[in-house]
Amino acid sequence: MDVATSILPAFQSMPYATPAAVGGLVFSVFFINKFISNQKKGNSNLLPLPVVPGWPVIGNLLQLKEKKPHKTFLRWAEAYGPIYSIKTGVSTVIVLNSTEVAKEAMVTRYSSISTRKLSKALQVLTDNKCMVATSDYGDFHKMVKRYILTNVLGAGAQRRHRGHRDTLVENVSSQLLDHIKTNPQQAVEFREIFESELFGLSMKEALGKDTESLYVDELQATLSREEIFNVLVLDPMEGAIDVDWRDFFPYLRWIPNKGFEMKIERMNFRRQSVMNALVQEQKKRIASGEEINCYIDYLLSEGKTTLTEKQIGMLVWETIIETSDTTMVTTEWAIYELAKNPKCQDRLYHEIQNVCGSEKLKEEHLSQLPYLNAVFHETIRKYSPAPIIPLRYAHEDTQIGGYYVPAGSEIAINIYGCNMDKKRWENPEEWKPERFLDGKYDPMDLHKTMAFGAGKRSCAGALQASLIASATIGRVAQEFEWRLIDGEGENVDTVGLTTRKLQPLHVMIKTRNV
Repeated sequence: MDVATSILPAFQSMPYATPAAVGGLVFSVFFINKFISNQKKGNSNLLPLPVVPGWPVIGNLLQLKEKKPHKTFLRWAEAYGPIYSIKTGVSTVIVLNSTEVAKEAMVTRYSSISTRKLSKALQVLTDNKCMVATSDYGDFHKMVKRYILTNVLGAGAQRRHRGHRDTLVENVSSQLLDHIKTNPQQAVEFREIFESELFGLSMKEALGKDTESLYVDELQATLSREEIFNVLVLDPMEGAIDVDWRDFFPYLRWIPNKGFEMKIERMNFRRQSVMNALVQEQKKRIASGEEINCYIDYLLSEGKTTLTEKQIGMLVWETIIETSDTTMVTTEWAIYELAKNPKCQDRLYHEIQNVCGSEKLKEEHLSQLPYLNAVFHETIRKYSPAPIIPLRYAHEDTQIGGYYVPAGSEIAINIYGCNMDKKRWENPEEWKPERFLDGKYDPMDLHKTMAFGAGKRSCAGALQASLIASATIGRVAQEFEWRLIDGEGENVDTVGLTTRKLQPLHVMIKTRNV
């Protein structure tokens, strides 16, 4: 209740109040409310946010129906500026589309907007934020992020897991050579090979070993490796971008949406059942005295007094799904662009030859290969694996970019918009690795673009993603020539609001005369 509504009724009940007195009180109340409003804003000079016009009740939802919101947000940024507000049903969403305002939100204003806002599907699939990537910033988040950096993603952990990455690169190279020997005139599907190897690496880091099949008691079935991959990776990725229309109209939550609920719950049950079976299998191994450097062993040791069994399963699953998907997206698009641009491919090959000679490219060479580094960063700039990061929530009044952001607003950080900003990047729609070779960027900086975020919530897996993708791209460029098949150059559509290539990449390859 504001000052006006609390005071005026009482004053109006006084029968002898003079008009001047009433006018004076109203005048005073107006300025009290104005003062409180300005105090809440913290600065009376803050600008009101530009608003994208929408429809009554539904707001801008119809304008987002094409399921490529990151591209729509960028178009609106050209008309309304890098920061503006939209309405999605009852919610006000503040959309950020430039590096400057995004970094301000992620770093300077972090304490005001560190809370996650998840869709119904993500609430179910993440067990209500029980993951590093989706948890609110607090004691739980800091604890589990420390766990994953210590055992899986930090610099020390990466050194210990080096053998898994070397095996991945060798296996990819061997399978490509086998394809040339057996089917030299047929295009190879790069994703089929690389995705499988990534999944194997994620299983080794998370559980100590890859698996070819698994009996799942709760499903009363034995699942093949491909079925396990579908349950743990592909199905949840699809579910994560699924939308329940009631997310936009919470006051209509009482209306059933059984089809959506059953789909997500079934997906979640299968995922949990498989993870339970995998965790129990590893508990038996540990009980037998066999120890392996992997995440499940570490969590069962370090987190046994702080984590529930369900939380341990969720955290182990997080390493599997995130390792298996985002690095694949980046690497597949890099191969696509190199196959599409022979001059870039030749430049990369000659750089590798000058550094490695007849020796196979290894991770030790990466710091000596600036063009390979540029290829990686240009690819994640143009094809950021997460075009829009999960929504954040302003739990108190704040400001961004000189604009007033009221408590209760949702914050959408459009990473795609930041990386395609024409004021920051010349001809951003072009894939041009050379833009990272002008000396403006630190060669060792993994945050040349906004692809890995910024601040306390920056991507914990940036180092691993860079090592896996760069070593794989460099090695296959060193050993093979790549060429797109007819029509492949136009296959640039993506899956929903992700940048995952809709159609798997098919390319012709042949061995180089090394």
